[in-house]
Amino acid sequence: MTAMALTANDALKRPVYPPRAAVISWIFFDWAAQPYFTLITTFVFAPYFANFVAPDPARGQALWGFAAAAAGFTIALLSPVLGAIADASGRRKPWIAGFGALLVIGASAMWIGKPGDPSLIAPLLVAYAIASVGVEFATVFNNAMMPTLVPPERIGRLSGTGWATGYVGGIVSLILVLGFLAANPETGRTLFGLAPLFGLDPVTHQGDRITGPLTGIWFMIFVLPMFLLTPDYPAKRPVRAALRAGLSELKQTLGELPKQQSMATFLLANMIYTDGLVSLFAFGGIYAAGTFGWHTIQIGTFGIILAIAGTLGALLGGRLDDALGPKRVIAASMMVLLLAVIAILLVDKDSIFFIKVAPPVPGGALFAGASERAYLVLGCLIGGAGGPLQAAARSLLIRLAPKDRITQYFGLFALTGKVTSFIGPLLIGAVTAYTASQKAGMAVLVVFFVTGMALLMRVKEESSHRQR
Repeated sequence: MTAMALTANDALKRPVYPPRAAVISWIFFDWAAQPYFTLITTFVFAPYFANFVAPDPARGQALWGFAAAAAGFTIALLSPVLGAIADASGRRKPWIAGFGALLVIGASAMWIGKPGDPSLIAPLLVAYAIASVGVEFATVFNNAMMPTLVPPERIGRLSGTGWATGYVGGIVSLILVLGFLAANPETGRTLFGLAPLFGLDPVTHQGDRITGPLTGIWFMIFVLPMFLLTPDYPAKRPVRAALRAGLSELKQTLGELPKQQSMATFLLANMIYTDGLVSLFAFGGIYAAGTFGWHTIQIGTFGIILAIAGTLGALLGGRLDDALGPKRVIAASMMVLLLAVIAILLVDKDSIFFIKVAPPVPGGALFAGASERAYLVLGCLIGGAGGPLQAAARSLLIRLAPKDRITQYFGLFALTGKVTSFIGPLLIGAVTAYTASQKAGMAVLVVFFVTGMALLMRVKEESSHRQR
């Protein structure tokens, strides 16, 4: 009887995971949110702002960087606090809904960004900062739902599948924009040779500006399955009580952090290599535009190819994460990124690794130059390594963090990913300005990946806090 009673009790304590539909619905959050990063921050709207809204590309890049730094500072400051409150209150979905609304409002407002109108610069930057805060905070709370969806041994695959699904969403949204909405102002035709849908005017760059409202509508539609089908934590206490309890627990967590050497070291490593990765993605298109003279369609096509590589990399990385552990996946990804960055510095318009090649012909076929194709290959390596790196990082955090304070630690995770996010762009900008060389500016990324890898080697994957 005693043995049977113990077995029954153990069964009661064993976590019950939701059905497959709930897990798939949670994955769709990544699909819903990714167009913001693909369309707005990387391949379409940010280059459009720098080249056509701002007085000149250099000042546009600087202004965009200042807005990103302001948003990053806000995220860094509030992520741990909001995470602690969410852990104390129990529920995640209300937070995702609230911050998702900020994403939709900020992104939709970007439609107003007509070219050559300086009075719109400040409102656009405010809209960008609001949308950035919204999407990053919504992601913090969405990530914190992962441990309740699958057993610990499947976290890596879930994280990798989520990242891969997000990349596919980014690819689809980018194809939609380049193929049907954004046209070359000179020809009036999209990448598919079509006139833009809805009568969008190429001269006033309505195809570029529509990416803001499209991002908002896309998020509202595709985040719905998560709200409808994925279970939330039950409510623990009212908001005021959760605020007091959350701040108290956060204070305790920060006090304990120096004693958790692996967690503290991992968060520091994440701060450094994430800064390098974000800067690499942010400046990759700008670097290509300066080196090869690429415009929106070329940069966007480059983005599609990178996203496809990222999708495959994230899927493979998720399985390697479960098989080998997230630390090995992160280390291997950083090594690939480091080698790719070094190789990119050795590719120029008329040379590859110091070997002279014919430069691309202006107005020629897409990616016809040998140096352009070399840059594409290196970009695929970067895309293929970036997905597993980010997916395995959140998987490693879940292995290291105590389950009852998971959102707090995802808040700290977001903080370390944002608190120094201005340093990479600032260093690249400063070195580029001082040397008048884009290559010299990009070279600083080597330092970020080398330092991040050195710190990661000191992290032990298993945590004493981990509950089985």
